[in-house]
Amino acid sequence: MRFHADVQIHSKYSRATAKNADLENLALWGRKKGVTVVGTGDFTHPAWLADIKDKLVPAEPGLFRLRPDLEREVERQAPAACAVAQRFLLEVEISTIYKKGDKVRKVHHLIFVPDIDAADRLVARLARIGNLASDGRPILGLDSRDLLEITLETGPDSYLIPAHIWTPWFAALGSKSGFDSIDDCYGDLAPHVFAVETGLSSDPPMNWRLSSLDRFRLVSNSDAHSPPKIGREATTYDTDLDYFAMLKALKTGDGFVGTVEFFPEEGKYHMDGHRKCGVRFTPEETKTHGGRCPVCGEGLTVGVSHRIDALADRTEAEVRAAPPPKAAEVLSLVPLAEMLAEIKGVGPGSKAVGNAYERLLQDLGPELTILETVPVEDIARAGEPVLAEAVDRLRRGAVIRQAGYDGEYGVIRLFADEELREARAGGLLFDVSALSKPAMKPGPAHPVPAKTPEPEPSHRPSARPAPDAGATGPLDGLDPDQRRAAEALIGPLLIEAGPGSGKTRTLTHRIAHLVASGTAAPDACLAITFTRRAATEMRERLARLLPEVWPRIPVHTFHSLGLALLQAHADIAGLQPDFRIADEGERTAILVDGLAASERRARSLLSGVSLAKRTGRAETDAVSEALSVYERRLAARNCLDFDDLVVRTADLLAGRPDLVAALRDRFPWISVDEFQDVDDRQYALLRLLAGDAGNLCVIGDANQAIYGFRGADAAAMARFRTDFPSARVVRLKRNYRSTGTIVAASAQVVAPADDPDRVAEAMRDRAARIEIHRARTDAAEAEFIVQTIERLLGGHSFFSIDSGRTAPGRETALSFSDIAVLYRTEAQAGVIATALDRSGMPFQNLANRPLVAHPGVEALLQALEDDRAAGELPLRDRLMRASERVDGTLRDNGRLDVAMACLNDLAGACDGDDAGFARAVALAGEADLWDPRADRIGLLTLHAAKGLEFPVVFVAGLEDGVLPL
Repeated sequence: MRFHADVQIHSKYSRATAKNADLENLALWGRKKGVTVVGTGDFTHPAWLADIKDKLVPAEPGLFRLRPDLEREVERQAPAACAVAQRFLLEVEISTIYKKGDKVRKVHHLIFVPDIDAADRLVARLARIGNLASDGRPILGLDSRDLLEITLETGPDSYLIPAHIWTPWFAALGSKSGFDSIDDCYGDLAPHVFAVETGLSSDPPMNWRLSSLDRFRLVSNSDAHSPPKIGREATTYDTDLDYFAMLKALKTGDGFVGTVEFFPEEGKYHMDGHRKCGVRFTPEETKTHGGRCPVCGEGLTVGVSHRIDALADRTEAEVRAAPPPKAAEVLSLVPLAEMLAEIKGVGPGSKAVGNAYERLLQDLGPELTILETVPVEDIARAGEPVLAEAVDRLRRGAVIRQAGYDGEYGVIRLFADEELREARAGGLLFDVSALSKPAMKPGPAHPVPAKTPEPEPSHRPSARPAPDAGATGPLDGLDPDQRRAAEALIGPLLIEAGPGSGKTRTLTHRIAHLVASGTAAPDACLAITFTRRAATEMRERLARLLPEVWPRIPVHTFHSLGLALLQAHADIAGLQPDFRIADEGERTAILVDGLAASERRARSLLSGVSLAKRTGRAETDAVSEALSVYERRLAARNCLDFDDLVVRTADLLAGRPDLVAALRDRFPWISVDEFQDVDDRQYALLRLLAGDAGNLCVIGDANQAIYGFRGADAAAMARFRTDFPSARVVRLKRNYRSTGTIVAASAQVVAPADDPDRVAEAMRDRAARIEIHRARTDAAEAEFIVQTIERLLGGHSFFSIDSGRTAPGRETALSFSDIAVLYRTEAQAGVIATALDRSGMPFQNLANRPLVAHPGVEALLQALEDDRAAGELPLRDRLMRASERVDGTLRDNGRLDVAMACLNDLAGACDGDDAGFARAVALAGEADLWDPRADRIGLLTLHAAKGLEFPVVFVAGLEDGVLPL
């Protein structure tokens, strides 16, 4: 049986969807479109899942149909010629936002299950990760790989397909927040992914250009947010009408026919551009403009065509000549309503188009049948001769394409303007010779209006040194203090640099001056910093300053330097040459196994173990025991951890003066950034490398030392003066980063009275005032926090971007777990939790973790005990009855989902035995409600935050009587 399936659909419970997106209307429009199998969409939403259970009944294996009474009503409403048997397949789209590889990833996935039991199992697992009740497409702070693992665990026939893989903002291969391969996205479980969805802005031939996609079946779906959008893209099968037959077709190709597509130019992310300024670019134009909008200077959104060009290893000509082995049929269509709208010169939603559309379906059958197979003569006889010509052109691909970009849909037209004007005036519509013309190519990109550059806004620096790119020498463009530091080339040097004073700039210019002046060879200048990002920035600056020789300058983090030295001298360090670095999961597992500890306890002990390694002393007996077990098991696995890369290197050099001498000869000049953050072992390593009077330059600020709990010692700045008495000291006092207002205000707080010179000189104006957000109510304050988080994340959903709540074009390094909301007392948490619930963003109250303390669990257990009428029902059924008796507040804010997930897990673990369930609940008294893999915004009190670290912190309730309490 040959049929179409469109299995990415959204219900009325998803954001920005039609209110009539219920099961009856989805079935009705599936008939109108000629789509046999429609995805349910959104089955993780509790209200929608309840509708599914109420309104659908099992049909063929793994498929569902409407309840007979509802199906009869749909048949009554559908045009008589649209008699397609309608089936549903359980499907949901999941959005995951998480940090991986120093980048925040935003990836959408489609999950399919064959039965209600598997759907319930998935809901139970995901409810422990995020809020399923606020959006039909839930947003979870979960790694894509872990979502795939959870999916596979729900049953052998559950599967995952990466959704619209090229969409810039939310896709596995998206330019803004994706990966460069499906393997990178799903890791060791990637072999379980056998199909990918190409999305509206690309078609299979574009995807054929990547050999890395050859192993996947390419599928298409509509991603419909309203019933009339069903079938705009679909996948075609020739199998039994059967979930398992469709699954086999995806895996093996047996019965997989191909796809029905948008013309990819109609997709709203096909080309590059900036919607706000009306700029649409080809990839080449984007490169010419350096990726910036020529009108406003903001970053352009890199579209699908550009992204595929960047990753492709085949040309368009190559794939036309020899498509890959799994290539299937591709049929590009334009929705019938859009064609009628073009012909009639009105909008697709107009009454004229609606009437004509319904009449055509009544006379000729479903839309896809009309567009694919109905003879054009029959379309003309149905009273639409111009449409007949349009369909003929469509089938030949003779269309005019105006590509979409940056969230703006493209336009596919069948006629030139003059043709339609002539037709509407009663003239001949076509020149017969035009019928054989090839497809018309896209017109030129939107012209970019000429615009003189605007002056820099007043909040930008008014006296910033000249940029590196314009410097004619390494010392040009430095302010007097920076220049003094950069000119001090011989002997130890301490540079005290306050916030925004140009630390990295000064350090890199000093290194460049060392090389350019002939004082030092490039490979004799070792630069050390703390993070890979900082090392990359340093290399980029050096590349601009020393374009010929910069690759010879060794730039390291402390850890990468230690790794290089240990790899080079593994034999004398007592290591096997093939040693490896244990990742976080393996380190946790070592203590879980070695101490029979929980994962939470193991993670806590790992922090103490790390501190003990850095400082040489364990704070507690428990840490001491953990350290002993940990070290033995690491060694047995031929592993080191990241702390070892510094500790073992320092120990190695301390015992080998010959190696120390060789390294001092090799690196006679050493430069260290962020010196205030060094710990004892890092300091010892630097002393060994530099000697007592070496050319060691360190730069930092004791007032910016925040890593004491990790073993860092801000006293290293003073210690340096003692250990290197001949050191020159240069202080950088100008602040180029902060506004004058902030510099002045911070000086009132942190500047010591006995050292007035430490007060920074602001180099930016004071026009910008410190903003205090005043909210009329705690609810308004909470909503402000939520909207600000949305902006910081660069948008957490398509709705955020398309609605304008978050401006597109912003890339961000922030994920949910980077954000904390602090308050003085737990009483303030509720209103913030409610606002976050409503937004769909995952969060966790870090002070309310035990299972038995959870209000939803307490309420469920009480309802379970009170429900005497449940009799001999199975335990899980009784739990469901109990959930219906619980107070509506818990149900509305999603707390009940989490509680039900936990208790369902416990019920399943004891096979539904009541006594076993009671014991399991009792033993779970200290259990964490949340899956430890979940990435969530943290809610916690100020006191609970002590010792924690978050890139972004909101302080709520900053008012008299609350702070201080």
